[in-house]
Amino acid sequence: MPYKFNNPIRGKFSKARYRVTNWAEYNESLRRRGDVTLWFDLDLLSRWRATSIGKRGGKLVYSDLAIEICLTLRSVFGQALRQTQGLVRSLLNLAGIVLPVPDFSTLSRRGATLRICPTARATTGPITLIVDSTGLRVHGGRDWMEEKHGLPKHRKTWRKLHIGLDPDSGEIVASSLTTERVGDPTALPALLQQIRQPVDKFIADGAYDGQPTVTTTQMAFGADVEVIIPPPKTAIPGDCDLRNRHLETIRIEGRMAWQTATGYNLRSNVEAQIGRYKQVIGPQLRSRTLEAQRVETQSNRSISTAAHFP
Repeated sequence: MPYKFNNPIRGKFSKARYRVTNWAEYNESLRRRGDVTLWFDLDLLSRWRATSIGKRGGKLVYSDLAIEICLTLRSVFGQALRQTQGLVRSLLNLAGIVLPVPDFSTLSRRGATLRICPTARATTGPITLIVDSTGLRVHGGRDWMEEKHGLPKHRKTWRKLHIGLDPDSGEIVASSLTTERVGDPTALPALLQQIRQPVDKFIADGAYDGQPTVTTTQMAFGADVEVIIPPPKTAIPGDCDLRNRHLETIRIEGRMAWQTATGYNLRSNVEAQIGRYKQVIGPQLRSRTLEAQRVETQSNRSISTAAHFP
């Protein structure tokens, strides 16, 4: 955000130009983006079908792992459920694996109640947690009917995706999906409950400014956690001692020096992660219900994290 504070004098700065010096590595990284190599784990054969739970009633045919794999491939290739069924069937045939494939209605039904447990990378100590949110569009599917039959315009809606990023590993360690009416500080407690690693530094933008965020963070990670949130330009000292210290440092040394000293510039990593998410997966949700949309974002969480690594 430094450009916001230099906006009146931005015309005096020339645009920075950078020269690429590693063209060979850069070109190879672009080629790897088109690689569609797939690996099949031999353990998949035994975990594809659902295990019996020993209760009366209808039995599940496919395990949660099988449904998660199909929905993940759907997000990667941007396909509908019927096309996803055909894709998985063709991949199994190419690999010579004889397994049943969930049909599109099964994927739609199970996708709303699927429980996804993301795998966390090993950490050797406390992490830095960067929190931010972004909007995702919800496809209404009535544009053609509105234009053809003159139906009234339906109100566009969207969802808000909250993520917590570890900048050292590039991993999304927490994520939650809410409606557009839920503010960032309100969604913070549910987001922090997903963190299993110790946190020594918490970084967020000005939307989280205030004592409630400091209290919630200290209750989750202890009183020693360092909370770095930029106060607004018109902020005045209040009841929060941590915020008052930030205000005093900014008053004496300037906002740019405060950003460098506190490490607030690391917040650009979460902005890059959000851009990577929307570039790889897309800016909109494909599911129709909120429950299915939450499962979709949980499944896409590992895809966006993997896109961080070459």
